[in-house]
Amino acid sequence: MSSNQSNSQNGSEQDAKVTQSPQTSLPTKSEAVVPEFEGSIVNQLVTRFTDKVIQVVYVRPGRTKILVPPNEIVNVAKFIKETIGLDHAESVSGTDYPKDNQIEIIYHLSSYSDEKLSSHVMALSTRVDRNNSRLQTLIDVFKSVEYHERETFEMLGVYFEGHPRNDRFLLPEDWADIPPLRKEFRIKGR
Repeated sequence: MSSNQSNSQNGSEQDAKVTQSPQTSLPTKSEAVVPEFEGSIVNQLVTRFTDKVIQVVYVRPGRTKILVPPNEIVNVAKFIKETIGLDHAESVSGTDYPKDNQIEIIYHLSSYSDEKLSSHVMALSTRVDRNNSRLQTLIDVFKSVEYHERETFEMLGVYFEGHPRNDRFLLPEDWADIPPLRKEFRIKGR
């Protein structure tokens, strides 16, 4: 079989070949080895929500990142907490992507109560429209997001629907400029 023909095989045939043959060198990107523990977490999510809802961004030892549609963030977060056991949101952050007209919101989830999950961090992310940046709050799932979502609201302009306090606590109350973590923000006089 020529190399072009072998490259045109579907993914499941390639995966089968990778797992059947012993590894003699470091895996290439296309043959990346998924850590067993992290892979089982991702498999639970994909099995429950399908690949139309869960997009796996990366799986590494102790770290995973998934991307979900904004309308599914609460359902996926509840499943992660109740079924997988990641019971704590360590932080909420965001990234502005003006060329895509989107803002990505990322929740970093871990566990205080399950020893085997305590060193694992899952990045649960979603993207919202930059011009209408609204997302359902996760405060009813993870109480620890209260101030992190407020900071994301203040710094990136993402309004968290259902959050009890979408108000300022870092910037002056009379702040009239665009959110300071948006790419087009410029300090006056510079």
